[in-house]
Amino acid sequence: MVKEIRPQEGPQEAFLSTSADICIYGGAAGGGKTYGMLLDALRYTNIKGFGAVFFRKNNNQIFSEGGLWDSSLDLYSQIPNVIPAVGLSQWKFKDAKNRIVSKVSFKHIERDQDLSKWQGSQICGLYFDELTHFSEKTFFYMFSRNRSLCGVRPYTRATCNPDADSWVAKFIEWWIDPDTGYPIPERSGKIRWFIRIEEVIHWADTREKLWEQFNLATEAERNKPKSVSFIAASVYDNKALMEKDPGYLSNLEAMPLVERERLLHGNWKIKAAAGLYFKRTQVGKMLPNVPLDVVRWVRAWDLAATSEDEGGEPAYTAGVLMGKRVDGRYVVADVINVRLSAADVRKTVKMTAASDRARFKRIRIRLPKDPGQAGKDQAQSYIRYMAGFDVCAVAETGSKEARAEPVAAQWQAGNFDVVIGDWNEEYFSQLESFPISKFKDMVDATSSGFAELENAFDIGGLIR
Repeated sequence: MVKEIRPQEGPQEAFLSTSADICIYGGAAGGGKTYGMLLDALRYTNIKGFGAVFFRKNNNQIFSEGGLWDSSLDLYSQIPNVIPAVGLSQWKFKDAKNRIVSKVSFKHIERDQDLSKWQGSQICGLYFDELTHFSEKTFFYMFSRNRSLCGVRPYTRATCNPDADSWVAKFIEWWIDPDTGYPIPERSGKIRWFIRIEEVIHWADTREKLWEQFNLATEAERNKPKSVSFIAASVYDNKALMEKDPGYLSNLEAMPLVERERLLHGNWKIKAAAGLYFKRTQVGKMLPNVPLDVVRWVRAWDLAATSEDEGGEPAYTAGVLMGKRVDGRYVVADVINVRLSAADVRKTVKMTAASDRARFKRIRIRLPKDPGQAGKDQAQSYIRYMAGFDVCAVAETGSKEARAEPVAAQWQAGNFDVVIGDWNEEYFSQLESFPISKFKDMVDATSSGFAELENAFDIGGLIR
């Protein structure tokens, strides 16, 4: 029985059929972008000498659970006469006589400094998974390696999610509505032509217009313009995913506003701005007293050590007391935000822990752990100082905005209550001005506290 492997109707089919030299596909999460690229490379694997290379920013993105390599296993293992060479991050395709005909490889380029490794390469099928993760220099340098002697016309394909600050946003701006940030439906899949002259990219609807505009007369000159297309796709175009994992759409809808606009609706203009993460009007209830149905408590700290009488930029120490209730809702019960010396910060953390424990019995204390050995030493010192308390020190990873997204999603859904206190106004003001405002200490502590509540509680002082 022969199994047919084909693209889904709609954007994925259009992606595999475009004649553009460069085609950028996607602009939202769940649109079948990676699968579409993997499928696209199969078209020429029966041609002797054909080679394709898929690039990700780092090696972990290739081999992580459900990543690029896992996706290729799911698809390419269905093809006869194919060998996975995991050590080489490569698939080798054979003919009926068991001779290697073509190769599809998976590589990473983490820095522009690594580009010299590709000098002299000839890559017929050039693929970038998540193009916005790569610099413009990397893309165009590798585009210069996009050449072939196998008879297949060289081509470049890429996928991406929206990033308003990336060079890609500028490169595909003709396909994007400048007012809404959404792709223009009638332009999706349309081909335009560009030429770079003295570091400036010039665009036209046809290559003939560029020939005329820049007086390109010889055959070599007339080959300089390159064609580009952008094909928009979203989770709604991926019927296979919607049937296999109907809950994925709910996951996208549950994201905070900025990420929901980017990854669900494909908005290329939206940026993190004040009020897009937290608003006081999104609080479920303002409670006169601490509720009695809290099943988990955590006091998360964002530490600093600048006192009010010291010079230089002010820095704050913030401690947010947060609980998860029996019905799954969350409550912010108390917030401390003070400027203290390092010694006084330690005393405040310990005194607050004693007070919290007296009121709420068992409570987890979460401290940040700075990167490097010095940060680990400081965390261990804190845990020894806090002997007798349930303390953990956790290394924070990712940007402040990325760390705030999970708690912002619950906040925007109205799943947070706040206990009335004299700290409310200062707390709400900082949350509403995030991430534009200068001070983010209380937001960081809020993000940290929420992350700890969502983790299973461990016993004893831990460094994670």
